[in-house]
Amino acid sequence: MLLASVNLNKRLGASGARSGLAAWLRAHGVDVVVAQEPFTPADRTPPALGGFTFAGGDGRLAVWITEELSPPAVSSPRPWVQRIELEWLIVLQVHLDAYAAASRTAQLAELTAMAAAENGRPLLVCGDFNLAPRPEDGLFGEDSSTFTTPAERAALRQLTQESGLVDTTGGGAPLFTFERVSSGRSSRFRCDLALLSDHLTATTTVAPDSSVRTGPAAFTDHSALLIDLPVTLRAAEPRDVLFALGDLTGRDSAAPTGREYQSHKTAMSRQVPSPASRAVTRFLTGPLSVASVLDHGCGRGTDVAHYRSAGLDAEGFDPYDGFGRPRPDRTGFDLVTSMFVLNVLPDPWQRIQALKDAASFARPGGHVVVVTRSPEEIARAAADGGWVAHHDGFWSSRSKGTFQRGMDHGEITALARRAGLVPAGTAPVLPLTGVCHAVLAKAGG
Repeated sequence: MLLASVNLNKRLGASGARSGLAAWLRAHGVDVVVAQEPFTPADRTPPALGGFTFAGGDGRLAVWITEELSPPAVSSPRPWVQRIELEWLIVLQVHLDAYAAASRTAQLAELTAMAAAENGRPLLVCGDFNLAPRPEDGLFGEDSSTFTTPAERAALRQLTQESGLVDTTGGGAPLFTFERVSSGRSSRFRCDLALLSDHLTATTTVAPDSSVRTGPAAFTDHSALLIDLPVTLRAAEPRDVLFALGDLTGRDSAAPTGREYQSHKTAMSRQVPSPASRAVTRFLTGPLSVASVLDHGCGRGTDVAHYRSAGLDAEGFDPYDGFGRPRPDRTGFDLVTSMFVLNVLPDPWQRIQALKDAASFARPGGHVVVVTRSPEEIARAAADGGWVAHHDGFWSSRSKGTFQRGMDHGEITALARRAGLVPAGTAPVLPLTGVCHAVLAKAGG
């Protein structure tokens, strides 16, 4: 999904700006456009944008989505922030106060609280922040501008640090997104930002585009940000049918909806324990003094039987009722294993939730070991099987509703931090091939 974020400086009321924006969106294949100051607030009807459906907002913040896609849920928690639900991703589009530093500082504190209220859900916070994150991001002539105060920068750092966000365009020399001449001197700012959950940076690209403000086809005075995200949006339902596609059955050619994911169908029927579970009992349970184990997402339970045969107090849990492994009544396990669970969940938010749930069963100071299929293995399987791309992975079977994604150690640990888990520095490395794993510790021991 390609999302464009741009301050339009109230210009969409002019036909030339509308046609220029529409042509630019078509040329880049943009799916969603989030706009700050798109039109004059007094205008009651938002301007029509060719090929796009207006999804919500007003003259301060608005969002359009291409006609081929289903409009997202949009709300406005505050006049200066818009919340947009794009499948598993939450976008907070902002236009901070353009005149008062104290107001921007307060707004950033509110944003930090809003991000915390999402409870770890993946976030993109984008828009016109009307501040320079670093001194070199705001220049008046060749000197650092005094427009942005230290208090604002401290509030922005608090937002990124507490929410696990990365300023995606903040590395290296500044790429100014706004320039004008004031009192005979140039004023240059990198004020249009895209703050992204850190675990999404490896699968997302962000590219500023200054042609919208400086080129021959310019239609505004701010650069746009083109943000290519690993999100697959749902197609819009045809307007001339009696029933929605989701109401029909027996159509294997249609991609499953969110309700049709069948992750349990990836569970293997094993007669012998998995190599990963054998590595756990051989190399991990002894050094970590493990006496009790929960296999979280155990499938049919073959590995649970292996742990018990090794003399461990072991239980298994799987959310799929058909496996007959209900949620345990107890917690406080020394070790919780999550074997090939995260890589079959179709989005990062579900993976974070699964890790949080797994961590809830471990005792303070206990451990969680996560094993996934590797990116290389999934890339080969996708090429051989002709798998269809979906979100940040693939449909391994569209008719069954099964998903696969290869994950490396870095991604596992980045997600784990959202669940309150950190790498266990003293734990042995499991000698596993063709997969990736992480041994994680739960705080409190």
